Amino acid sequence: MDLSPFDTDNSVSCRLASQIPDVCRTEDCCLGIDEAGRGPVLGPMVYGICFCPVSKKQELKESKVADSKTLTEAERENLFRALDEARSYIGWALQILSPNTISTSMLQRTKYNLNALSHDTAIGLVQYALDSGVQLKEVFVDTVGPAEKYEEKLSKLFPGIEVTVRPKADSLFPVVSAASICAKVARDRIVKGWKFAEDLEDVDADYGSGYPSDPKTKAWLLKYLDPVFGYPQFVRFSWSTAQTLMDSKGVTVHWDDEDEDGEKAAQRQNNKSMLAYFSASAGGNEQNPTRQTHRFFSERRLKSLDTL
Repeated sequence: MDLSPFDTDNSVSCRLASQIPDVCRTEDCCLGIDEAGRGPVLGPMVYGICFCPVSKKQELKESKVADSKTLTEAERENLFRALDEARSYIGWALQILSPNTISTSMLQRTKYNLNALSHDTAIGLVQYALDSGVQLKEVFVDTVGPAEKYEEKLSKLFPGIEVTVRPKADSLFPVVSAASICAKVARDRIVKGWKFAEDLEDVDADYGSGYPSDPKTKAWLLKYLDPVFGYPQFVRFSWSTAQTLMDSKGVTVHWDDEDEDGEKAAQRQNNKSMLAYFSASAGGNEQNPTRQTHRFFSERRLKSLDTL
């Protein structure tokens, strides 16, 4: 699994895929869908599909694939290797949703929650398989939200394909278990090898499971919270855990509005207006040589100007 396309820019989402087996273009196929990393506050969420001919279902079952959450990391790696080596009849694809993509989607002006994002990602992967020539006849999905409504939605979008949506589908259908393993292996590798775009020097990689309830994760979030700019893009800043810490530990910012003079309003709240940071008196190291510029500005070579 080559993750370099995502590692090149992990602020955006990325699709990775195996080659399409020739037999999947000529025989009726089944496809499973599952995700890894829905709950953590750190790292991406990865959606995976795995597909094979219906005639190969038994062989897939005999490979002893199982719900990735019940397997050790070593077992998942070994099973993924076996799936990848069976490329003559098994194919897979992944959609990696970066933390930045998740956060900006959830916080945009038009509401776009995690369930809607998950549905659209799953639909996109099914469409990718169809566009690639896979002869899909059966699709099995681990549900997000009410299973009946999700199944009806997918059945309308993909007429002629038998769609089955079930809770815990990754423990019921081997092809979903296989998709779960592909997604989980990818996420684990990405989190372990995360390349921070921010200048954080020697980053402490002991951030625990990434789940909000993990004490190690909470400690990491506190350690790498910048009081002005928040978190590196490894963090899903739309999660309530991150938002609560930013509200309590971050610098309060007053946003000017049209109905009130920003400077006066900020002074009344014993705070600085955003405009104060762009005034001539705030800008120059020449005018205030003792003031240290924040690295956000120095790294981007940004300076305040008093004339244009």
